[in-house]
Order: sequence, then C-alpha cells, then structure tokens
Amino acid sequence: MTTAIHQSLDADGILLLTIDVPGQTMNVITPEVNADLAAAVARIKSDDAVKGAVLTSGKASGFMAGADLKGMAAIFGDGGGDPAKSKMANLFDGVYALNKQLRELETCGKPVAVAINGLALGGGLEFTLACHYRVCADNPKIVLGLPEVLVGLFPGGGGTQRLPRLMGVQPALMYLMQGKNMSPQEALGLKVVHEVAPLAEIVDRAKAWVKANPTKGVQPWDEKSFRFPGGVGMASPSFAQSFMAGTAVVGKQTSFNMNAPLAILSAVYEGSQLPMDTALRVESKYFAKIVADPQAGNMIRSLFISKQAAEKGARRPKNIAPMPPKKIGMLGAGLMGAGVAMVSAQAGIEVVLLDRSQADADKGKQYTADRLAKKRTSPEKTAEILGRIHPTTDYADLKGCDLIIEAVFEDRAIKADVTKKTEAVVGPDTFFGSNTSTLPITGLAEAWSKPENFIGIHFFSPVEKMPLVEIIVGKKTGPEAIAKALDYVAAIRKTPIVVNDSRGFYTSRCFGTYIQEGLALLGEGTVPALIENVGKQAGMPVGPLAVNDEVGLDLSYKVAKATKADLGDAYKGGPGETVIEKMNELGRFGRKNGKGFYVYPEDGSKKYIWPDLLATVANAADDQPGAAAVKERLMFRQLVECARCFEEGVLETPEDGDLGAIFGWGFAPFTGGPFSMMDTIGIANVVATLDRLAQRHGERFNAPKLLRDMAAAGETFYGRAAAKKAA
Repeated sequence: MTTAIHQSLDADGILLLTIDVPGQTMNVITPEVNADLAAAVARIKSDDAVKGAVLTSGKASGFMAGADLKGMAAIFGDGGGDPAKSKMANLFDGVYALNKQLRELETCGKPVAVAINGLALGGGLEFTLACHYRVCADNPKIVLGLPEVLVGLFPGGGGTQRLPRLMGVQPALMYLMQGKNMSPQEALGLKVVHEVAPLAEIVDRAKAWVKANPTKGVQPWDEKSFRFPGGVGMASPSFAQSFMAGTAVVGKQTSFNMNAPLAILSAVYEGSQLPMDTALRVESKYFAKIVADPQAGNMIRSLFISKQAAEKGARRPKNIAPMPPKKIGMLGAGLMGAGVAMVSAQAGIEVVLLDRSQADADKGKQYTADRLAKKRTSPEKTAEILGRIHPTTDYADLKGCDLIIEAVFEDRAIKADVTKKTEAVVGPDTFFGSNTSTLPITGLAEAWSKPENFIGIHFFSPVEKMPLVEIIVGKKTGPEAIAKALDYVAAIRKTPIVVNDSRGFYTSRCFGTYIQEGLALLGEGTVPALIENVGKQAGMPVGPLAVNDEVGLDLSYKVAKATKADLGDAYKGGPGETVIEKMNELGRFGRKNGKGFYVYPEDGSKKYIWPDLLATVANAADDQPGAAAVKERLMFRQLVECARCFEEGVLETPEDGDLGAIFGWGFAPFTGGPFSMMDTIGIANVVATLDRLAQRHGERFNAPKLLRDMAAAGETFYGRAAAKKAA
C-alpha cells in the first residue's frame, strides 16, 4: 500500500504517480518515497495494462525539495549493512540505491513524463531528469536547481550526469558549482524541460505526450546516436578548458577548503566520458566520500537544520502567546537605524524613525528610498513601504509603539538619555530593545524602570543584507521580552540566536579576537599580506586588517578606551593595542576616511595595503611565521573565546554558537561553525593545541576548565547538548 506516492491508472493505461509525502508541507525524499518509487517502477515494467506513466506532486507547495536532510542516515544508510563489506562499501550501497531506482525508472521501457507544478530542487529536480519528458508550470516564481553544494553536498541522484548531457558540460558546471537556480523559461531554453504550460494543463499535457509516444521510453543518452552537447574528452577544447578553469575558480573561491566543489568536478569529468550506468556509479562513489566526511554533516546541521529551527522559534519561551509587532519606534536614523527601519517597513510594520534633527530623520528614510530604487522596486510598492516610515524629532510620536529599538551612539549617557525620554511617552510596559554591540544590557536596562521589558536586539550592518540578529538577555530580562524580540525577528525574516549578557555578548566579543590576533601578528612584525591572505585562506570572508578598516580603527580605539575605563585594574590590553593607538595618532581611521591599514584611492580603483604600514607600526620580523602557524593562531584564538562564552553561560547551546559565528561574522562556513569545528578536531586535540599556543604566545590562548573537563571525559559540545535534551 502506497503512503507517499499514490497510483491511479486511467482508461488510456497511463499510470499517474502523485507524490504526497504525509506529514510534510513540502515533498522530500524519504524512505517511504524510495519504497513507493520502487513499487511503482516494478508495476510499470510488469503490468501490461500500464502503457506509460506521469509523475506529479500532490502538494500546492511545489514538486519536491530534494532529500530530507534531517533523515539522511535513514535515506542513505549509516554505514551498516553487509558485515562482510567495509563501512564505505556499505555506505556506497546506501547512496547508490536512489541512483539505481531512478535509472530503473528511465530504463523501464515505457514512456514516463513529469508534470512539474512548482519548486523542484536537488533530488526533486533529479527525479524529473530521470523522466523522458518534462512539462513545467509557466510561473516565473518557480525555481529549478541543484543547490546541494551550498550545504556541503553535491547532487547524488544523477544530477552530475544528466544535467551535462542535457545542456553541455560548461553551462552545467555553472549550475552545479554555484547551486544556481533557473526559472521555467530558462530551463526550457537550456533543454532541461521540454514544455512550459499553464499550471492547470501540465498533467494533461504530460499524459498527452505519453499517449502519443508509446515507443519513446528511452533517454537521449541511451540512444546510439547520442552526442554530448559541446563535446567531451580531451579532443574537445571547451571540455578541457572547463575543468582547468573550474579547478582554478574553486581554488580562488574556496581555497580548496570545501570538499563538494572538487567532487562535482571529478564526477562530471569522469562520468561524462563513460556510459550512463558506469557514470552513475562514479557519481555515487564521490557522493559517498562526501557523506562520510564530517564536513557535510556539520554544514547541513548548521546551515540547514539549526537555521530552520532557530527561525521557527526553537529558543522562544513556551506558553507565551504570539506578540507580532505592529508599530515600532526606531531611535537613531543613522546607517543601522535606517536599515532596521527599512527591513521593518518591508515586513509591513509601521516605523517611527526618530533622530535629533528632522534632516537626519529624513535622511534615514531616504536610505530606504535609495535602496529600493537600486533594486528597481515598482513605484507602487516603493510608495507602500515608504508610507510606513514616519521620520520625526518628537518623542511624543512614539506613543502607540509596541516595541522600541535604540541605535544611538555607543555611549552610556546618550543611551540612558534617549531611554528615559522614550519611557516618559510610552510607559515602562512597552518592550525596549538596545542595538548596542558591546555595552552590557543589564547596565543599560537601569535607565528603564521595568528592566524585565528591556532586552538587547543586536543587528549587523548592513541590516538589509546581514541575516543574523543576536538577542541578548539581561539579568532581569523577562520571558515576554524574549518572546517579543523573537517574534519581531521572525516578522522581518532574520535568523535569531539568543545569548546571555556580557561585555561584547557573543558575536562582537569573539569576532573581535580575529581582529585582535591579526593586530598582534602585525605588531610582532609579520608581513601584512601574509596575515590577510591566510585569513581568507582559512575560510574567513576577508583578512583581519581589512575587517578592522571596515569597522573603523577609531571605533576600535574608542571601544578599547571605554572598556579600560569600565574595568579599571581588571582590564588586560591585547598585544595589538599599540598598533591601534599608533594608527589613531596618525589619523588613519579606515575606509571611512580613505586611509587605514589599506589605502582607498579617490578614483575608486582597488584598495591596497598601505606600503608604509609595517615600517610604521613595527619592525619586520627576520623570521616570518609560516602560513600554517598564522592560520592556527587566527582560528584558535576565536575557538578558545567561543569556548569561554559557553563556559561562562553567555551561550547556552552550540547551535546558537555555530549560527552566530557563521551568519554574524562569517566564521568559516565549511566547518559548520566553531563548536562543530572543535567537535570534529576532537576536544583533546583542541586543548593540546591551545596549550602549545599559550606557552608560546600568552594567556589569551589558555584553555578554559570546561574544555579540559570535556577532553578528560571524551565529550563533544553537540554530544553534551543531546544528552541534556534527552535528560
């Protein structure tokens, strides 16, 4: 009895296979889908009453979103199976099973068409490619693609073999390597689909093709006359160039840190020169290697599973009714405040945008107008969004707001002043969120007479592009304030993490260590280009010096000064502090004034490292460190600070830590985040490396007691988290 693919045979002998996975809002490949597909193929082959088949979806949400990433072990096997075989051999059998089934579908001897009613991604698109004829609904919002590379995987259901055979190696590599989607019309032009038709007609048109083509149950690549579009093999210049260029591009974009892109290149290169049956086995070989490596699992967990869970309210306090924001007050119309106003208005929320002068407030609203113009938003939509932003200087206009967000200067006195002026109008029962990036929320909440309604809502710049929002819980913050903040983040479609209060919280504190270690290396006389290049090669978006230029060297100086004043004798300056002091004395503040560690030419040409940098801030070391040593310092300085945040209770879950690192400051995504990285390295190995670094470079690398205890017990961060949930 089918549970995921329903069968219906019509009077013409056409078997309609409707995929409708129970309990899922979107069709995904599950063990039930695999079992039902096998049963359907067996019937098509053996039942003389079946003249052909049409595959479609029973869900309005789309055709299929690919494999159920949450249950990959159930789909592909977990390395068990035949005890006479190795773990990898059993894993290969598991991943090859779907490939084998789809191959049996396309070689069943009868015509099979597919009616694509909506989104078809990953394994969903691979299902369609195994059909002989593809009809797609004519809707420009429908996307088709193979995005697996974005979560550390690659198409393992024949995608690396069928797509190149349809459109040619060179264009196929672009879609496979970038995870790029295509619209129905693009797919038609690329011969990925055969026909585009109105949604109401796609099943009938697919059936009509099957009925009219009883002998066309053969794929082009199984015909003796088949020729690869564009040619293959070393006799084809474009073929050779595609792989030479592809390897170079992978090196440039990933520093060869990611497994999947190289596996895609290898599978396409080898498979395109082999018969399809052998090619599919080659693809499964590479796919098994990808699945077996921790990288894919780490990326899937952080970039897909944990991200989705956070966005669905995993950290939202239970038993509190939804509190979606209707009208917010935005204090400060600078770059950050203007960005918050924009994303809020786009989400349908009314915004009172307040600043010291009407000109500043109006400028904040113009920020939205300018960016909507760049996006070529329609005049009607632009007017609708701008109509929700009300620039003002009058605090009285904040009356009626159910959430206030403050983004004024990082100065306690200024923040306290605007907080008190706001409460005088809206009252203490209104929820108040501070966008501070470093100042402890508990102290700022003293200016609000009901601190349980005060919370940190930390955005990242530019707000409209950065996906993360860090929610900071002060010592007196109540659960309703947490729920309100998370409901607001959900409304503006961002990814939240929840952390507890401390100086710098989680993201600013740990991100700062990357910059600080770069400064320390510079202060020791390390060549700036070495620091910057290794930072990028380690998987960070840019080098630590370039990041500091973007943040502002003057801001780094002011934050250090404020921190020193707050902590007094407890303050411990970093080894790169003298570098920042020197740059501040020279008036080199970074990109903002066109001169920092880099030079920013007035003609807009490419920035370059200031030639006199090393000679100005330090003496060049005679013995320069190797790239591996620089990478180790830059990455482990971040890892140890992340571990301290966990030990101190700033972080409560490794999921928040990994999400915050990847989406907040761009921590190497291929690792799955710092906690996934430590688990993969092994906590005992992390401690040993930190001990060596601390002995050579100082106490900032000292391993916290938590790590030592975990190493002794053989624990991992995610293992501890799972045990805690199970308890």
